[in-house]
This record gives sequence, C-alpha cells and structure tokens, in this order.
Amino acid sequence: MRKMLVTGGAGFIGSEFVRQAALEKSNKIIVIDKLSYAGDLERLAELKDKYTFYNSDIRDKKNISRIFSKEKPDIIVHFAAETHVDRSILDGTIFIESNIKGTQILMDAARAIGTPRFIHISTDEVYGEIRKGKFLEESPFRPNSPYAVSKAGADLLVQSYIRTYNFPAIIIRASNNYGPWQYPEKFIPVIIAKIMNGEKIPVYGKGLQCREWLYVSDCAEAVRFVTENGKIGESYNIGSGIEKTNIAVAKKTLNALGKNNSHIEFVQDRPGHDFRYALNIKKIKELGWSPKIDFTEGITKTVQWYKDNSPWLMSKMNSIKKYWKKVYKKI
Repeated sequence: MRKMLVTGGAGFIGSEFVRQAALEKSNKIIVIDKLSYAGDLERLAELKDKYTFYNSDIRDKKNISRIFSKEKPDIIVHFAAETHVDRSILDGTIFIESNIKGTQILMDAARAIGTPRFIHISTDEVYGEIRKGKFLEESPFRPNSPYAVSKAGADLLVQSYIRTYNFPAIIIRASNNYGPWQYPEKFIPVIIAKIMNGEKIPVYGKGLQCREWLYVSDCAEAVRFVTENGKIGESYNIGSGIEKTNIAVAKKTLNALGKNNSHIEFVQDRPGHDFRYALNIKKIKELGWSPKIDFTEGITKTVQWYKDNSPWLMSKMNSIKKYWKKVYKKI
C-alpha cells in the first residue's frame, strides 16, 4: 500500500480527488487542510475512516515537517491554495504567503524525507489572457491578478526546484472548474445561491469574458492520471475544450434552474479582468486522457446537486453575504 498525501484535501477540487483516490484499495490517503472558510470536512463525510486527517496550515513549517516525517508519503498532491481572484484584489497578502511560501515549505519537507513524486496543482491564469489561439505548456507567464501572480510564483518556484535540486515534481495547470461542493464565491454556485435566496444574478461588465469550463470530476481524474503516468519535470495543461462566456454560463444555469434571464443584473467589472483563457491539451491527450463531461451534462448535475444539498449551500450564505456586498457593485 502506498501513502498519498493531499494538501487542501477538504477543498472543492482536492476533496473530489480524495474521494476518487480513496476508491483504490492500494492508496492510503493522508489529508492536510487548515479548514479555512472554503474548507469543509463534510465533503469527505462519505469516506469515514478511509483517510488520515491533519488540521494544519501549509505555512506552518514545523508542523508540516513533523507530519511528513511521521507519514513519509510516497506521493504528494498539492492542491492547497488561496484561489479566488476577487479576494486577492481586496487583499493579496495571504495569497502570496500561502501559495508561494506554503509551496516552498512543502517542497523542502518533501526533499527532507525523499518523497519520490510531488504533483503541484497550478492554474491556466498564470498565462494571463489570450485573444486568439490556446496556451501551450511552454507559453510565457503573464499573470494579471494578485492571485494569478501568486500561482505563477509558486509554479516558477517548483520549476526552480526541479532544475536546482532535481526535485521530482510535475506541474498541472487546469482551467475553470465547476461542479458539486464548490463554495459560493465562484460564479456558478453564486448564481444558484442567489436564485435560491430570491436575489438577482451578478454578472461582471457585459458578461463577455470567456473561460474554459471543466467539470470537477474530470479535473480530479486528470490529476490522478498525471500522478500515475506523467513524466517527472514536465507540465501538463488540463482543460475541456468547452469555452463559454460568463453571460452564456449565467443563462445556461438559469435555464437549468427553471428561471429566465430577467434575473441577471450587470455589475461593475472587476479591475484587470482577463478577457479569455484557453488551453491546448494535446500533450495530456497524447498521454491518454480526455475529458468526459460536456457542459450541458455538467450544469445539469451541478444544479441538481445544489438542489439536493441546499442545507449545505444555505449554511454558507451568512458568511458570504458581506463579501458579496464588497465585490458585486451595481453599475
């Protein structure tokens, strides 16, 4: 049995990865999560005794070293990060500290015990925006938000460890995720939560910003695939090939909720808003992975999950309302 340590395993994407990885009897799962506002062990409730949990901030060097020395994981999959662009615009400090310093502390602890494989989860936002074409793994970094800069810094730090220390890392850059269990600060769960609360749907600017939308189970499956089959020292883009503008996503989600477009309210655009992201995923496809869930199926599943789990969504509403007021400003 091999030990797989997952940072941020109580988060949105990390928990989906843990749920999938726990299905394999050969894996012993260890989860590290500081349980911030966006972390929730309820996401792992179905696993019961199938994982070992440590409540720790990845910036806590002493504690991380203690956990790594005790567990001696064979594989580290690093999801833990501050992830929301809007929050990074309000205050980017925690993003720099967690995403860059935290990643360094994890890599140093992994080096100290000789962990043979470290999977770093990055983002398409490190590339910046692209008007035409798609980003390759070799495309230059041009991050445009404090969040994106923090992830680009972590990404470059991992690359430097690969080069300097022969560190056994693989980097994954994923496109926009959506699906069950996503905290209602991200666009699709915001739409669902607002409708359930009898409020208007906030759409930035004219809603023409375009993203590549990847269903969370596809993302987690791709990470698992790269963990098993990826080459040390390489980077892999993970995307769906499904591009949608924000206004199209809003309308599609409203339709799945049985609502019309009169619920849309355009709000002041956020500063430095990237217009479009798109990833070339030829490299991972040639390795043997392709996405499975199309957007219609994904939205249908997502809306149904939130309907079935409305108590969980509503439990997050009170803590998010003040944040919504700070971010969504009427035009």
